[in-house]
Amino acid sequence: MKNTLNILKPVRNWIEGIPVENEKTAHRIVSLIPADCPFERDVKLFERTIAHIPPMCKLNPLYDQLIMLRFKAMCYLVDECGEDAAALS
Repeated sequence: MKNTLNILKPVRNWIEGIPVENEKTAHRIVSLIPADCPFERDVKLFERTIAHIPPMCKLNPLYDQLIMLRFKAMCYLVDECGEDAAALS
């Protein structure tokens, strides 16, 4: 299994190396990468929860790199552009 994950190392390195150098790119990254898992759901029937679908984003082998890229973009917008972090979420 370890060899399988090493196949993704170039992709991980590429994502980690994406520069966030302008406001437009940072906004695009923040808007494309969700802050929370969009797949987590409660299945309800007549306003009663009958099942819960857990967040499955952690199963994505590139999850950590994508979240760090989003964080890097948010930090750029707050630190360099003076935007409000609460407005970015």
